Amino acid sequence: MAYDLWYWPGIPGRGEFVRLALEARGIPYRDRAQAGGVEAIVADLRLPRATPPFAPPYLVAEDLVIGQTANILLFLGERHGLAPSDLAGRLWVHQLQLTIADAVAEAHDVHHPVDNGAYYEEQGAEALRAARAFREARIPKYLGYFEDVLAARGDWLAGPRWTYADISLFQLVEGLRHAFPKRMRRVAPDCPRVMALHRRVADLPELETYLASDRRLPFGEGIFRHYPELDAA
Repeated sequence: MAYDLWYWPGIPGRGEFVRLALEARGIPYRDRAQAGGVEAIVADLRLPRATPPFAPPYLVAEDLVIGQTANILLFLGERHGLAPSDLAGRLWVHQLQLTIADAVAEAHDVHHPVDNGAYYEEQGAEALRAARAFREARIPKYLGYFEDVLAARGDWLAGPRWTYADISLFQLVEGLRHAFPKRMRRVAPDCPRVMALHRRVADLPELETYLASDRRLPFGEGIFRHYPELDAA
């Protein structure tokens, strides 16, 4: 049975972290809003449910409706072998995913530091200040943390093979390289293990077809946005 993935059409956003995991493991799914548009997802969100999602992404899996990216990946990790089989390993991978989620949220808030409902142009001065702090302090701190994890553990974050956390770290790096290309060129030499993991995920045979397809949505509007004035080395 194919899962139903619901996320806003036309942007990769947080839904892409789920898509990458589904694609890497070859799990059948329907990307419902990409086919049905905004109207379809709005209608689905209005359905009465015992466990309604707050917002996309969410996954409908038989009788389960699972919201929040990290929660969806926790479910997929246990059910489809995208995480270690032992409890400690699953919690570790979930912890890594929550840390990635923190970094993703901070990256988004760079260009919307005051009001998510207002245009970027209405908070440009505040965004300049937020971008400087994120570039200079937060990007190195997050990537340095994952660099230290890989230094202790080897090629992958949680064992001898990749997990959904490795796939998500790949997507985080992809997003940061799009939004802050100058800064990432400066930071990359300081985290060679993270960049090597990024290349290993990009070269996974399981992802080759998806990454080369038009189903792999380009960055634009959404979480990771490139504003040249917010980027610097």
